[in-house]
Amino acid sequence: MGWIDSFSYWKMERYEKYLMTMQNLGECPDCKGKGFTIPYSVYAAAYECPSCNGSGLYSDWFEVNG
Repeated sequence: MGWIDSFSYWKMERYEKYLMTMQNLGECPDCKGKGFTIPYSVYAAAYECPSCNGSGLYSDWFEVNG
């Protein structure tokens, strides 16, 4: 099970590095600072990011996901 643990650790480190980058930029990690997300379906419209309440700010994201 060593390689599974290695993969999980790598994935966790990568996500933490991404969060640090987004924190330094001051942008929401889920919408990348846009304030909205686009669903995977081609027929659906974009909607306000639920993680930052549409502001696109890291501080608002942290309040919700803290």
